[in-house]
Amino acid sequence: MLKKIFSVIKIIRPLNVISSGIAILFSSQIAGYQGSTSNVLLAIFVVIFFTIGANVLNDYFDHEIDRVNRPDRAIIVGDITRIQALYISIFSFLAGVFLSLQLNFNSQILSIFVSLPLLIFYNAKAKNYPLVGNVIVASILGLSFIYAGIVFENITPLIVPALLAFGLTLIREIVKDIADLEGDKIVGAKTFPIIFGNEKAIYLCTFLSAILGCLAFILFLNGYYNLYYGILVIMTVEIPLAVVVISLLNKPNTKTAKKGAKLLKICTLGGLFSIYIGTI
Repeated sequence: MLKKIFSVIKIIRPLNVISSGIAILFSSQIAGYQGSTSNVLLAIFVVIFFTIGANVLNDYFDHEIDRVNRPDRAIIVGDITRIQALYISIFSFLAGVFLSLQLNFNSQILSIFVSLPLLIFYNAKAKNYPLVGNVIVASILGLSFIYAGIVFENITPLIVPALLAFGLTLIREIVKDIADLEGDKIVGAKTFPIIFGNEKAIYLCTFLSAILGCLAFILFLNGYYNLYYGILVIMTVEIPLAVVVISLLNKPNTKTAKKGAKLLKICTLGGLFSIYIGTI
């Protein structure tokens, strides 16, 4: 029984789940929300349950890819069956939908009729189209901040975090595709590195990183955010992006890409914290 509980915890990817909740909490502060604490908690748990549902559904659909790329996943080692994973995913999505119905109407439209279908489509089909899946995942991450802005009735200050999350996630997803190349080939996925090659994928990441890095720092230079933002964004976004790009250019292999993807996972929260500090 204890082993099964640990397997469920593992398959939901608790660090991703916790990060998604923290992002919404930060968003409430950036939006200057002074309303009910219950609304903040509801928004956090909607995003948490949707994140759990998406994570587990990804393992359900990607079980053949994971045999090569992530052989330690719970489904691959036999701790959880695919049908059990599907049940967990469905339950999580339903819980997220139920909680979302307790919030305002516009947030219900975005979460139930935009984000949820995108999450399902990404996991079920999007890897058949180069860059489409990457853009969908990046859009979902960006939309989570717009969702927070709708719930907390102040979208404007969350537009920059949404764009930052979109850019960082897009870069990270392309880096992940480089890392997952072998497993993706086995199932016939058509990711950008498979269609156009690792070299062009790395050049695309370099180009996107340069644009994102410049835009993020311009927000400090033009006075949109304060000095603390400028310092923190260098430490949490600019430097990690540079490290990932330079590492891939020097050693364009799977191991480097995996390390880069892990580093970029931290960047979104780091960038969000920079914005939070930059607004107080």
